[in-house]
Amino acid sequence: MEKTIVIDGKEVRFKTTAATPLRYKAQFQSDFFADLLKLAPLKKLFPKNLDVENMDVEKIQEAMRYLDFDLFYNILWSMAKTADKSIPEPLEWLDQFEVFPLKEIFPQVQDLINSNLQSSKKK
Repeated sequence: MEKTIVIDGKEVRFKTTAATPLRYKAQFQSDFFADLLKLAPLKKLFPKNLDVENMDVEKIQEAMRYLDFDLFYNILWSMAKTADKSIPEPLEWLDQFEVFPLKEIFPQVQDLINSNLQSSKKK
């Protein structure tokens, strides 16, 4: 599954394949699926149609305890690298962007992440 989104005026391709979790592990020495599970508590704290501007400060502080922004960047880099083998190492790749708004980017690629978690079992 593949998707192109615009980040800081640049078109960036993201893709997931069966190799994405292995690419992630090879680069970051961490298990892709275990790291995704670390983000699971956020679903309870953040509904799908989140209104951050009107959100309770205590709820935001609670959510911040769960966040490891490295996970977001690492997952996104792995999907971008899967789509385009020529992209550089993570820090060099991120340096190409003046802004990298995770709040806007991550929801756009959630379906790609979910595709790696889905079963292909026939009903």
